[in-house]
Amino acid sequence: MEFFIMILTVFVLAIFVGFEVITKVPPILHTPLMSGSNAISGITIIGAILSAGTKHTTLTAVLGVAAVVFATINVVGGFLVTDRMLKMFKKKD
Repeated sequence: MEFFIMILTVFVLAIFVGFEVITKVPPILHTPLMSGSNAISGITIIGAILSAGTKHTTLTAVLGVAAVVFATINVVGGFLVTDRMLKMFKKKD
């Protein structure tokens, strides 16, 4: 029970710190930072693949596959937003 309370405490503190950090970012920097962080979340794909590959139970395999799908959507979306943002700064012919 003590371990659960410790993990829950870290989770709640992470929520508060994340909220404070995100609200302090100026709107002009929000899109580049979000697209970059979405692209970096490719690390999540590696963890999801490892989780899906262990197959301890059917539930872990299903959750691992779902995590791979959602993390892939996040990474692709990050690259698309970054590409669209960079196209805004290119000179038009």
